[in-house]
Amino acid sequence: MINNPVFSKLELNLPQDQLNRLTILAERMGVSVIDLIKQALRRFLFNEKGGNAVFISAPIIALVDGFYVEDTTMARIKEHGDFGLGTFNYLDGEMVILDGNVYQIRSDGDVYSVKDDEQSPFACVTFFSPDTFDAIEENHTPKEFYNLLNTLIPSENMLYAIRIDGAFSHVRTRAVLRSENYKPLVEATKNQPVFDFYDVQGCLAGFYTPRFMESLNAPGYHMHFLTEDRRHGGHLIECTLKSARIGIQHVPKLDVGLPITLDFLTADLTRDIGKDLDKAEK
Repeated sequence: MINNPVFSKLELNLPQDQLNRLTILAERMGVSVIDLIKQALRRFLFNEKGGNAVFISAPIIALVDGFYVEDTTMARIKEHGDFGLGTFNYLDGEMVILDGNVYQIRSDGDVYSVKDDEQSPFACVTFFSPDTFDAIEENHTPKEFYNLLNTLIPSENMLYAIRIDGAFSHVRTRAVLRSENYKPLVEATKNQPVFDFYDVQGCLAGFYTPRFMESLNAPGYHMHFLTEDRRHGGHLIECTLKSARIGIQHVPKLDVGLPITLDFLTADLTRDIGKDLDKAEK
């Protein structure tokens, strides 16, 4: 047993060099060693079932068409990932999942706790284990920010999970208002509260999805923001980056849930949603 307070509740026979590597990796990822071990165990157990994937709880086309009530619980979503984003039943705010913790950013811009039995009509998650880290020290305007991300992904035809922890000169977000079911997303997102944060530390969490998957997930970069104190945030509209650590993970598989609800089973989900989705997301 290692004589270290970090492992006070665990009996681990680890060589000192492995402990040192764990400590260094945990510091790079901004988590505790215990949380890092928990994440590794979750990923291992999930990989035993068939490998890590981006899990989408329902095709986003259903959300765009106004189906805001599904039966997928947060407990089930967390079985598929410890990192991601989405929304809640009745479109009640923005979802962010970081290090296995679920945050709900409602239309007042504040963050609320989330129980495992709460439900979601759409969530996109994975077990985050970045392939690369890039330290950025120079300023990037909103346009330069996306140009930077484009240089960091090898191909536009693959799925990527992206986490950015850093300092921002400005972040503009929005948070969707709670909406009744069956109201198309372009209508429900017409008058969203917008929030501006200046000289703020925080985290962006999200995904890059290829354009050919637009009926399943929002194409391009889709990111949600949380302040460092985890008290405020929202869906990213634009940001000016000062300095950051960018972790990017290529995820080679996509796992899509198909809810067994009457709305989903009887919906016509064949139309082209590209313009509606682009308008609602921006």
